[in-house]
Amino acid sequence: MMKATNITKKQLTEYDLNHLWHPFTQMKEWCAQDPLIIERGQGNYLIDIDGKRYLDGVSSLWANIHGHCRREINGAISQQLSMISHSTLLGLTHPPAALLARRLADISPGDLRWVFYSESGSTAVEIALKIAFQYWQNTGRTSKKTFLCLREGYHGDTLGSVSVGGIDLFHKIYSPLLFNSYKAPSPYLFCREHGLPLDQGAEPCAQSVEQILGQHHNEIAGFILEPLLQGAGGILPFPPGYLKAVRELCNKYDVLLIADEVAVGFGRTGTLFACEQEGVTPDLLCLGKGITGGYLPLAATICTDEVFRHFWADYHELKTFFHGHTYTGNPLACAAALASLDLFEKDRALEVLPEKIEVLRKGLERLRQLPPVGDTRQVGLMAGVEVFKDPNKLEPYSLADRIGHKVCMKVREHGVILRNLGDVIVIMPPLSITLDEITQIIESVEMAIHEVCP
Repeated sequence: MMKATNITKKQLTEYDLNHLWHPFTQMKEWCAQDPLIIERGQGNYLIDIDGKRYLDGVSSLWANIHGHCRREINGAISQQLSMISHSTLLGLTHPPAALLARRLADISPGDLRWVFYSESGSTAVEIALKIAFQYWQNTGRTSKKTFLCLREGYHGDTLGSVSVGGIDLFHKIYSPLLFNSYKAPSPYLFCREHGLPLDQGAEPCAQSVEQILGQHHNEIAGFILEPLLQGAGGILPFPPGYLKAVRELCNKYDVLLIADEVAVGFGRTGTLFACEQEGVTPDLLCLGKGITGGYLPLAATICTDEVFRHFWADYHELKTFFHGHTYTGNPLACAAALASLDLFEKDRALEVLPEKIEVLRKGLERLRQLPPVGDTRQVGLMAGVEVFKDPNKLEPYSLADRIGHKVCMKVREHGVILRNLGDVIVIMPPLSITLDEITQIIESVEMAIHEVCP
């Protein structure tokens, strides 16, 4: 049997290039060069097989919170591993799942208190969609069968989550497989298109939502969005007040509000949950990515008492939520999540964020002065730097130019790992990032843009 410790870099490269299909990757392009092989993590750094260190400027796909190889999370996983690695929640329970459910209920906004576990953000959204749909079926409002979502929204890659997605690049090809949904404009792009300052955009953007709800609320089970900012759509912030206005519209038209905080939750926007910033409690809250500190696959869909009580019935009424996964509430993942929540308190992670957010803001101002940069966007420690062929006209580079990708490849030469969304360079470091490391990321992006952009 082959063991990883006995395999050479050359062999690993060969195995990868001949057998491993990477996500969101054009494999013809991938196989044209040797892959970067990450072997270890330490603090805010990734370490490749040759021992070279890279600052993890994208939190290992927006997941890592407290840094890599944290003793506290490692210890919690190890302790749980010595007890049991997995036990089903179908007909049984176990301590980490129950403890974490209580912790999540305590820290979630408003009266969110019933926790349904899964393994990824996509599945958390699938569960929310199914709960919202069945909620109305259980209450006798059987015409409410579809959903409202936002253009440029992203909620995962399973078919339900793609049906409420709005990014043509990712989603259009699968359209024959999807259910129909209503789509409201992306708030940020709506403001840009209509020449509105973002801080004046809440009411006009909400009006576009109300036009749809006013006509179709009898068909719409829920409105799903990413609170405060659309992530994979290009780091697109909401106008201040938009989220609160949407909550009020959902109340007015009897539509459930589903908040997808898979990417924006656990401190990314400056508060534990993004919804807190406008005093909003959704009917369903989807969590993932950072829930375990970025250590193990775990997700949660949390609902209010009002939603849950319409599933509470005698079995023969068939109001049970017939959904579940083999690894739902995996004990190792729940133990990691509990340790991560403890670290928020131990590290005072949220208390020290404002200074880091301000240093990032000033760095983005510096990048905004570069000739190819037409826009910079930020919410908390989530930021995007968009480059254009003609920034004055917001004229994009061609798809074939792959400018955003080339910038991120060049950034690696300066010791930082970043990932692009088209020609938007995404900066989303762990909450444990230091002020000096934020400056390092900004400087690396600046140098890479100078070196790459014509």
